[in-house]
Amino acid sequence: MTRLTHIDDEGRARMVDVTDKASTTREAVAVGFVRMAPQTLALALSGTGRKGEVRAVAEIAGVMAAKKTSDLIPLCHPLALSKVEVCVEPGEGGLAVTARVKTTGPTGVEMEALTAVSVACLTIYDMLKAAEKGMVIEAVRLTAKSGGKSGAWLSSPPGDAGQSRPLP
Repeated sequence: MTRLTHIDDEGRARMVDVTDKASTTREAVAVGFVRMAPQTLALALSGTGRKGEVRAVAEIAGVMAAKKTSDLIPLCHPLALSKVEVCVEPGEGGLAVTARVKTTGPTGVEMEALTAVSVACLTIYDMLKAAEKGMVIEAVRLTAKSGGKSGAWLSSPPGDAGQSRPLP
């Protein structure tokens, strides 16, 4: 069984010591989706919402969130991020969010990508909640990562029962 890196031998939570880990280029991609009614999606895409342009504000919120991940997740290391890109695009039944985060350092950026997507989705909800309170944030997940000791990883295609596979 895999040992949890954030738990010491006595069962106490700890920040992982990355002092001796090699600095490598690391990248992670995460996605999420905000499901909504067609009229709410039309409002989001129109740019005429009460709080402003939904997609642009959500993208900026996601970037800001990635930079604050270590303030939100107790055992995450503060990282110097070299790239944070958040993209909100219309999808069937709502808005799809993708975040790509990159750094060069001794630890990965999976949590930063997931945080960016989560906060972008929450921002979409916040901006549109006056129009629809029943929106659903769903399918927030890591889809790819590269760099570090464990190397590259890519999620399985949809319908694979949540199984993951390493990149070749």
